[in-house]
Amino acid sequence: MSPLEPVSEATDERLADYVKLREVTLRRLLEEEHGLFIAEGDKVIRRAAEAGYEPRSFLLAPRWLDSLGDVLERWPDVPVYVVSEELAEQVTGFHVHRGALASYRRRPAMELETLLEGRRIAIFDDIVDHTNVGAGFRAAAAMGVDAVLVSPTCADPLYRRSVKVSMGTVFQVPWTRLASWPGDLERLQERGFVAAAFALTDDSISLDELAAQRHEKLALIFGTEGHGLKPHVLERADLTVRIPMAGGVDSLNVASSAAVAFYATRP
Repeated sequence: MSPLEPVSEATDERLADYVKLREVTLRRLLEEEHGLFIAEGDKVIRRAAEAGYEPRSFLLAPRWLDSLGDVLERWPDVPVYVVSEELAEQVTGFHVHRGALASYRRRPAMELETLLEGRRIAIFDDIVDHTNVGAGFRAAAAMGVDAVLVSPTCADPLYRRSVKVSMGTVFQVPWTRLASWPGDLERLQERGFVAAAFALTDDSISLDELAAQRHEKLALIFGTEGHGLKPHVLERADLTVRIPMAGGVDSLNVASSAAVAFYATRP
């Protein structure tokens, strides 16, 4: 069993990984500097462990020590900070769902070339809402998308909120952050991917038409909330695609759009 370390003060330096989890700018700097991410909730903690991520520490209310005992036993030298749920809220700045958190070490980013062996790739461009990123990853996992690429300005898939909304599926879908966008799109096209950008343009085809074309390899591109994909991205795509709407609705939330597209284009 990992060493249990009761903590009673919110200012205890051992809890530095967990401070002010809702302050996005602060967390981005801290997590990049120390190469960590936070998993919230017992299911997400377990899925991170099952995916082979190495924990730095655990922050648990006493009631989770038994149910997560098998996870803790895998890393007998990793500290377990035992706190009250009230103290966890003081440290993190919000009510911690179920009183269970863990800090894990990030892995080096995957090389783009290693992700181009599959048939369907999703690209999230400049999606800034962590909830949408997490929901997009969950849909990608559920619909068998082979990999996800995120643009340089896209929100962090390993930010706590993204991880939580994805229900840990961000750990199972291979992904990387693109170094050059939309320049890297050419690399996909050279490997045989048809780049399908989702946008409401005059020359767009319907999602039904795209699905009927049965392309061997597809890169499905989704843009930021509100404004969608920028013109210079659309210019580099092979085609633009729209999802037919009814009831006077002009578009869907980006994560919902991605889920529909993933389902419609499944092999």
